[in-house]
Amino acid sequence: MTAYFVQAFIYLLAAVIAVPLAKRFGLGSVLGYLVAGVVIGPILGLVGQETTTIQHFAEFGVVMMLFLVGLELDPKGLWAMRVRLLGLGGLQVVLTAAAGTFIAVWLGLVFQTALAVGLIFALSSTAIVLQTLNEKGLGKTEGGRSAFSVLLFQDIAVIPMLAFIPLLALPELMGAINDDGHASFNLVSHLPGWVHALVVITAIGAVVVGGYYMVPLLFRYVISSGLREVFTATALMLVVGIAALMSLVNLSPALGAFLAGVVLANSEFKHELEANIEPFKGLLLGLFFITVGAGINFSVLAAEWATVLSLGLAVIVVKGVILLGLALLFRVHGSNGWLFTLSLAQAGEFGFVLLTYSVQNSVIPTELSEILSLVVALSMFLTPLLFIAYDRLVLPRYRSAKNDEREADAIEEQAPVIVAGVGRFGQIICRLLRANNIPIVALDHEIEQIENLRKINIKSYFGDASRSDLLETAGIETARLIVIALDDRERALQMVKHVKQYYPNVWVLARAFDRGHSYQLRDAGADDVVSETYHSALELGGDALTALGVHPMRAKQMTWAFVNNEEAHEDELFATWKEIEGGNNFGPRYSELFMKLEEALNTAMHQDWPEPQREDVPIWSPPEVADDSENAQPPAP
Repeated sequence: MTAYFVQAFIYLLAAVIAVPLAKRFGLGSVLGYLVAGVVIGPILGLVGQETTTIQHFAEFGVVMMLFLVGLELDPKGLWAMRVRLLGLGGLQVVLTAAAGTFIAVWLGLVFQTALAVGLIFALSSTAIVLQTLNEKGLGKTEGGRSAFSVLLFQDIAVIPMLAFIPLLALPELMGAINDDGHASFNLVSHLPGWVHALVVITAIGAVVVGGYYMVPLLFRYVISSGLREVFTATALMLVVGIAALMSLVNLSPALGAFLAGVVLANSEFKHELEANIEPFKGLLLGLFFITVGAGINFSVLAAEWATVLSLGLAVIVVKGVILLGLALLFRVHGSNGWLFTLSLAQAGEFGFVLLTYSVQNSVIPTELSEILSLVVALSMFLTPLLFIAYDRLVLPRYRSAKNDEREADAIEEQAPVIVAGVGRFGQIICRLLRANNIPIVALDHEIEQIENLRKINIKSYFGDASRSDLLETAGIETARLIVIALDDRERALQMVKHVKQYYPNVWVLARAFDRGHSYQLRDAGADDVVSETYHSALELGGDALTALGVHPMRAKQMTWAFVNNEEAHEDELFATWKEIEGGNNFGPRYSELFMKLEEALNTAMHQDWPEPQREDVPIWSPPEVADDSENAQPPAP
């Protein structure tokens, strides 16, 4: 028993140390888990023979993930994505399997074994790709949706693959494969074909019908107990039970869980199920990735490193070429095409499943399977690096190319107000000025922002507002004021310095990201500086006070006290900031002053403000339209 606790501690400690480090350096959590597994396994030897057993348990994280994926869909959603699901996903599996089979035959493998190898490498890593896409916020992009469609088809395709592999058995391998004692138990292995098919259809029907009619009744019964932990246990029981049922009829547990998720997608318990299963899914997926790293056989790798490395790179290159061609065929262009290509150019966790199944069914020799498992693991290891290449090489190139390929617009008019930067902040300023019939010239270096502004009929121009020639063309010499709302700290600071140096009579209004940036802008000469979140935070803070029972007028008074205190000490804070270490950071003296001002604010906000005479007095009341005030009802609080 002690050994199990020690091993569990080692796995958890490795994850706690490696994953935050990987995230900090922008490598992603998946690579952190894989590296942690390599360190505690092959390198330090802290874990060993139990890795394979733990990996079988951790694969349940993939089952949970597909259940949650199914919850996000519904039959209408599947039908809507049928073109990409069948067309893009089907072509990817067929073409990649054919290419893998051809290369394997060319390398000297018999056709049956080569076909199994092609099927194994046709699959990509659902766990790595979906988790990484979600972490990076790329799941809703065109490339992310296309990748999801392919992964979904691959997961469904595992079922016919598992049914087809036993038909490829080689007589010379029969009897040579040793049973490791972990053979799966199922109820259909010795049944006639038609009975087998009937049992499978019955099991799938039970999942669909039971999920639609019985599961809601079960959850209502559990909720009536009022015990949250029982609901969690029921959710886990549901996923485990479906996985067990699918295994008993020799189907993929992951597919059964996905099907159940789709059935429950419109259930009123959807969000509660997601909240209860998500932590278990994340932990088990992390454990799965650690076991992949820990299970690498370094002795085989040392003996066959050239073969493993060559095959691993070949898998990524061949799949990448096919995926890039499909991206062009289905018009997934630009950075989305590269995201689609790089995210799927690897083997996946189901590759281990098919590889083990192929060995058990005398299709792939044991010696070859050890090399192929290393190739699968290596390609999974390289996947986070492909995402890093996308972030740091592909995406910046396409962003800059999209803007740099276009020449700056010819500015055809001048105005007393110039707005530099028309993103989510600058657009509001432009709309307010236009509503008051004030002529403006709006500039931005992001074509998407310019197009958004033109959609609401605000005249705007594409170009880098920090360029002196564009500012001159826009009429900076005769302008009354310039609003600098750039979404770039350094460019905004340099622009303030430039304008105040060469056009000191122009009033400069600047957007700041935080207090330190506001001081930098003020030091550079900006006449008025507003932090982008200041007023919205004040308003939300007042709403928070009201929600906690503070009278709305009292909440307003307290926010006014906050503003007055800030304004009264703004010059003192700014002067102190300039004196301390050249203004490079706040320092302890500044922090001490700031804390004193917080105490003054606390005193001011708790002074005896005049309380409203009635609790139902609104902050503002419309003028009376009739002399029936006695019957008037106060507005609802």
